[in-house]
Parts: sequence; structure tokens; C-alpha cells
Amino acid sequence: MECPHLNSSVCTSIDYSGFPNGSPSSWCCSVCRSNKSPWVCLTCLSVHCGRYVNGHAKKHYEDSQSPAAGGQKRCDKQQSQHLVCMDCISYSTFCYRCDDFVVNDTRLGQVQKVREHLQSLENAPLTADRTLKRKLLESSSPNSKLLKDNGGASTLCATGLRNLGNTCFMNAILQSLSNIQLFSCYFKELPAVALRSGKTAGRRMYHTRSQGDTSVSLVEEFRKTLCSLWQGNPTAFSPDSLFYVVWKIMPSFRGYQQQDAHEFMRYLLDHLHRELQGNRNGAKTPAAPQREDGANAACKSLNGSSTVVTSIFGGVLQNEVNCLVCGTESRKYDPFLDLSLDIPSQFRHKRTKDQEPGPTCTLLDCLRSFTDLEELDETEFYMCHKCKKKQKSTKKFWVQKLPKVLCLHLKRFHWTSYLRNKVDTYVEFPLRDLDMRGYLLEPENSLRGGCLYDLAAVVVHHGSGVGSGHYTAYGRQEGRWYHFNDSTVTPTEEETVVKAKAYILFYTERNDTASSEMDTKL
Repeated sequence: MECPHLNSSVCTSIDYSGFPNGSPSSWCCSVCRSNKSPWVCLTCLSVHCGRYVNGHAKKHYEDSQSPAAGGQKRCDKQQSQHLVCMDCISYSTFCYRCDDFVVNDTRLGQVQKVREHLQSLENAPLTADRTLKRKLLESSSPNSKLLKDNGGASTLCATGLRNLGNTCFMNAILQSLSNIQLFSCYFKELPAVALRSGKTAGRRMYHTRSQGDTSVSLVEEFRKTLCSLWQGNPTAFSPDSLFYVVWKIMPSFRGYQQQDAHEFMRYLLDHLHRELQGNRNGAKTPAAPQREDGANAACKSLNGSSTVVTSIFGGVLQNEVNCLVCGTESRKYDPFLDLSLDIPSQFRHKRTKDQEPGPTCTLLDCLRSFTDLEELDETEFYMCHKCKKKQKSTKKFWVQKLPKVLCLHLKRFHWTSYLRNKVDTYVEFPLRDLDMRGYLLEPENSLRGGCLYDLAAVVVHHGSGVGSGHYTAYGRQEGRWYHFNDSTVTPTEEETVVKAKAYILFYTERNDTASSEMDTKL
């Protein structure tokens, strides 16, 4: 939320010498000396433990609001202080009077200054070691994070995203989308929306829009985030502005609890699609890339007219249902932005150390399971219009239209009686040459090149449950692979990528030139 108490509660002249020694994450409460969940008051810089330890940070606030010694009431200025504190581990800010986390800043940007200082203190012990490693990488490794051309100037530098408090799910999706050139370039070429004006002019706030649901722009903040990720910034970019907009328009993602990366991606693409349709900003936008065969019109049922979202991620499935009694066939066309694939049950069993390893599950196994003929169970009996009642039936999916970017979601989380368990099975996937022709409705009418896909990005979930764990991503830029782990970006090898237990895979369509050259060679 946007807190109105920051300017009166946050100290304008912060004396950093008043901070304790050591890393902020290990600071001790000034009352109970516990080093669990330290919070620093942004008025007096005193450190106390959080409410889930002994609650001394909250008591510090309550004591500041209670009557002073002798029964005298505190002045308004005193009562407006000691309201705001910062978590020394996640650097999120909380206001006790608002009883909520804060996303804005003071006019002078003092909250961000404190945050950056705490980060520098936390990273200080590792700075010398990291500097040495970076120099060794730059001088010896061709796949280092900072790549240099013959003239010595930097040509490409990947930037991390700061974790705002369990926002790794968002960071992994943003980094993956930034590595899809066709998609990210469209947003980077959009004109910038005019900056805020009036009373908010000149203020350094986490968002760039004035207050009100109709004034925030997801497209604008998404554009600015993508533009910041490959500009060579040495420090991680903080997506506070985008996160603020997400809170405003996607209520289910408010707060700092862990979220499902796939669910976030679906919400994000849907809201980008809707905003681009409305074109609220009034600015002329680049034309969304269209297919030459006009098949893009088949995706218009995804909430109206086509946008860059549906033009790039949009495909069409044909759903065939056959009545097993009279043989009546029913066909339905379903547009999609991604395909959710089950991991076949024969690969889900956990094996003990004594058991021999079984066959490896592959992405093709998951695709075959998705498109294989399936007999519907009793709860899904088909209402046959000829028999005029529900009958036993079979169902089969065909891909009628492939998208430019094929997003494949592996369904790793399944509900049991009371819990949502994770399927930790490794699924082997190709880095290039994923051939989708065998899943097309009319493969003979499709060019071979239009069915081949190369991997662009992978989202990985580490941990045992959807509400816990951690998300990271792998992405490919100019033929080199990077591992994105919140603020940290490191170069990696293909051998490392293929060993990952993928959760979401982003495949890009092979371009026509490369495909025609390959066909010529074959």
C-alpha cells in the first residue's frame, strides 16, 4: 500500500554510524538480543525483533504512542514518529499505523537510501571475493556475465531483479519473458507514458502513476522493467513500481507470501492483453506481429481482438469428443496461451536407493499423454445430442494452430486429500529442434520449419510445495545461457540447463531463414 506517514516518520538526516556492526540479517534485538527477524526503526534506527519472535519492534511503536511519564500527552510530531520499520533481511517496509507493507517512498527517497545501505552492509564481506571472481571470469571465460567485443567495450550485461519479499515467482517470469526477443522488443519499442504531474511531481516514489485504479499502467511498468534488464546495470533492478501495479490490479497477489509462477504468468499476460486492447494511454503503439496466413484471427476469442500477447503466445486446439454408443463426433476449438501437461503416472513413483532406475520421462512423453485418445470417466460423460443423454465417450486433442512462442507448463503440483504435493520427477527436454508436427491436426499442410522450436527460457521451482520453496530461471541471449536467481545473474552451460527440473518451458519458433537453410542441407 501507499503510506501517508513516511515523510513525518522517516528520519530526514540518517546517521548510518548509529547502525550496529556486522551484517543486517544477523543484527540482534536491543531488548532480548535475539538475532531472528531483525527490524530497524526508520525514525531512531534502533533494532528490534519482529512480531513472530518476541514482538519488540511493535512494542517500540506502541511505547512511542503511549502517554509520556507524568501522564502528559505526546505531541502530534512525536506520535507521528516510530511508525515505520524495515525488515533487515528482505528490506520490505512496514507501517504499524497503517498495519500494512509500504511500497512508496519519501520525497527525498530516504527509504530507498536505507535499503541500499543495508544491502551494502550485507554484501560487504563478500565484495572482495566477488570482485576477484568477476575479474577472473571476464579475463578467462567466453561465457562470462559481462561480454566484451574486440574493442573492449561491454556489449551485453544481464541484470538481476531484487527480491521484494518472496517475489522470486515474479522475478523468474519477468526474466524469462525478457529473453523472448520477439515479445520483449515489442514492449521496449513502445513510447513512454508521460510522467506524473501536479502534487506528485518531483517525488521519488516506487510507482510512476498517480493514485487511482484507472491511472496505473501495467504495460508502462512492464515496459520500463524490460528496458532495465539488459542495460548493463552493475546492481540489481528493483521492480517496486511494477509490483505496486500488480497489487493494484491483481488482488490475489497482494502481500509477501510465496505464489505460483505459472498462475502469475497467466494473470500477467491476460492483463497485458486487456490493457493493450483498451490502449488507455492514447499513444500510438507498434503493430503486433501477424502471421501471413491470417490464422491469428482464430485467437480473437481470447477476450476479443488480437494483441501482441495473442499474436505471439496464442495457439488453437481442436477438441474432438466421440460418443461410444452412436459414434457422433463433436468438435470444439479452444484458444490457448500455454499448454499444461501432466507428467505421466508411470514416471511419478519415487524409487528407493535399492531399486534400479527406471526409464526417464521426456517432454515428448508429456506431449503424447496430452494428445493421446482418452476415454472419459463417469464424472465427465459427454452429453450426446443424438442420443439425448450422457454417454460413454472418448476425447482427443489436436493442435490446429501453433504459436510463435510455445509455452509448456508441467503440472508438478497435485491436490491429495488435504495437501498439494509436488511431483519432483525429472523431465528430459530438448534445447533445440522440438518438432511439433506430430501433434498437428493437418501436418501435411505445415512447413517443416514452422513446427520446429528452440528453447529460450526455463522456470524452475526448488522445494517441496507451491506455497514454499524458491523460483529461478534460465534464459538464452545471443546463444549464451544465463541463470537468473533474483539479484544474481551468472553465466551457465547447456549441460547445466538440461539437468534442471523444469516447471515452465518457453520455446520460440524457428525462423524461416534458418529452417530453409536446414531443409536445404538435409
